[in-house]
Amino acid sequence: MAECYVCEKKKVIGNNVSHANNKTKRWLMPNLQKVRIITSTGGSKKVQVCTRCLRSGMVKKAVSIK
Repeated sequence: MAECYVCEKKKVIGNNVSHANNKTKRWLMPNLQKVRIITSTGGSKKVQVCTRCLRSGMVKKAVSIK
């Protein structure tokens, strides 16, 4: 599983806890999206970024002209 290019958020392990207090392992996945961004050198790069970083404006999306 990949991680966020900006904040390095990745999957974490946790527990499903039933009403009877039985515990089974589960994975908590971040909401990653493949986005083409503008790098600091001026080029573009396709990376996976979490939606929190996209919404906060931590990356600049590259404009695709078709």
